[in-house]
Amino acid sequence: MEAVLQTRCLLSLPPNPTRVRVRSLLSPSQGLKQRLFASKPLGLSGLSLSYKEVPSFVAKPNGLSPKGKNFICKAEAAAATDDQPLFGETQKPKFLGIELVTLKKIIPLGLMFFCILFNYTILRDTKDVLVVTAKGSSAEIIPFLKTWVNLPMAIGFMLLYTKLANVLSKKALFYTVIVPFIAFFGAFGFMLYPLNNYIHPEALADKLLAVLGPRFLGPLAILRIWSFCLFYVMAELWGSVVISVLFWGFANQITTVDEAKRFYPMFGLGANIALIFSGRTVKYFSNLRKNLGPGVDGWAISLKGMMSIVVLMGLAICFLYWWVNKFVPLPTRSMKKKEKPKMGTMESLKFLVSSKYIRDLATLVVAYGISINLVEVTWKSKLKAQFPSPNEYSSFMGDFSTATGIATFTMMLLSQFIFDKYGWGAAARITPTVLLLTGVGFFSLILFGDPLGPTLAKFGMTPLLAAVYVGAMQNIFSKSAKYSLFDPCKEMAYIPLDEDTKVKGKAAIDVVCNPLGKSGGALIQQFMILTFGSLASSTPYLGGILLVIVLAWLAAAKSLDTQFTALRKEEELEKEMERAAVKIPVVSETGNVTLAGGSLLNQAAGDSTGSTSETSTPSNI
Repeated sequence: MEAVLQTRCLLSLPPNPTRVRVRSLLSPSQGLKQRLFASKPLGLSGLSLSYKEVPSFVAKPNGLSPKGKNFICKAEAAAATDDQPLFGETQKPKFLGIELVTLKKIIPLGLMFFCILFNYTILRDTKDVLVVTAKGSSAEIIPFLKTWVNLPMAIGFMLLYTKLANVLSKKALFYTVIVPFIAFFGAFGFMLYPLNNYIHPEALADKLLAVLGPRFLGPLAILRIWSFCLFYVMAELWGSVVISVLFWGFANQITTVDEAKRFYPMFGLGANIALIFSGRTVKYFSNLRKNLGPGVDGWAISLKGMMSIVVLMGLAICFLYWWVNKFVPLPTRSMKKKEKPKMGTMESLKFLVSSKYIRDLATLVVAYGISINLVEVTWKSKLKAQFPSPNEYSSFMGDFSTATGIATFTMMLLSQFIFDKYGWGAAARITPTVLLLTGVGFFSLILFGDPLGPTLAKFGMTPLLAAVYVGAMQNIFSKSAKYSLFDPCKEMAYIPLDEDTKVKGKAAIDVVCNPLGKSGGALIQQFMILTFGSLASSTPYLGGILLVIVLAWLAAAKSLDTQFTALRKEEELEKEMERAAVKIPVVSETGNVTLAGGSLLNQAAGDSTGSTSETSTPSNI
């Protein structure tokens, strides 16, 4: 119960105290009824004990008190406010209403998150430039990279991480994981890339391409530019390992639940600020080529500058981690371990099939992964055609990252209004609707761009440039809608489920649907490339597949909205019934405080006929 009783009791009472003396000791100005039915609920955050010495009523003292003296124990459960320390504790210093010990955790965590996301944006933009614009490669390499290189490397890393976690301390594990990333990115900028002409087997790749044909350009490009592909995989792992595993694991370790509820949403806004600044950084270094003389590899200079920043940010992350562990006390945790649901792939599939609610939720997750992948890879192939130079490509990606950060920041501010005004169903349908409309426009410009050429020329654009801009808008709005609406909708959908379905459903979707969504689009593209010879030849079919998947996504969102609303109403009804069944404390005519069941809470004095019974207004408990 949020409301607790403030009571004043006598540790030692004389045998027959007068009514006047008892009433005076019970402080009528703040009597029992006033305390029971106070409008402001009282919490358990504070407990103050004070002792008051009063003259004895009888010559022979009670055995509980010293001779000749009686003590009144005044025990008050004070209101649960942040300003009131616990019994025996001193007031903690605050700044702007926040405890300094909390600020010592949140500020370094915010700076760590900024540095990690700053690096991730630079690495994400750079990895695409390297593998897409490299000689003998194209955007067709990306589906093969994600399936046959990135996925095995991710699985291998997690197996290694699990073994290291069993033998290393948390601090040693953090440094053991992040330092190789920092060392690799520094070595790539200053050693591997300058030597790429010597370490890449281009002659062997050319011979194999002549034998196998152009359909195998993508798979053979992995061999041809293996160091660039290694950079691509390490950049992908930075996002999943350093952000998801290291940072959030550390944040959850040192923060309390109340701190997390208050400050974690701010990290999301800070992430988009990092996206904006890192996009400007990529833009700046990509334009360095304009100020260099002829014969100078501008992309190599730009790469050294960006990798230097990545290394410095990485060292800053390590310093902040060391500082927090050195100077910030960790919160105490319960030693009780909770059992985690462990479901294999087949068990997850069976659970997915058995529940319509979980099937619809799984459809949302898989559909997003496939849809965004189908459009993104096709867009990057057009992006290379428009910006063949690495510096031009990277400069455009810098603008793209900045625009994504601004759009996501704005959408996060609007998301609360959308949820409050239009509800879960409308919010869940915004992401597929945006993706469908922009996807139709993008594929239409690719398939029917020539007839639109004269009209686009009036605006100073070619069909290819228009497709690039529309594809960029599609990615920007889809990602911002995903971060601000799709992800919250997905997590909210678990809330009204019973605990067993909630736990097993989330485990099933994590095991099956997330990997299926990420690799499903890549597998479809690989099949299309090997069947029709190139990504461009398969574009009409990819557009048709996108339409079918998004329509299935919208249908699943509508079905899930109906079920979600019904479960919410059922949950609200159960809460109302529980509130109606709460037993309300009543003060009897004798002054005894009893519950409806008859349990005695307090008995102040033997005769208290002066008190009158009152009924109370139920409050939320």
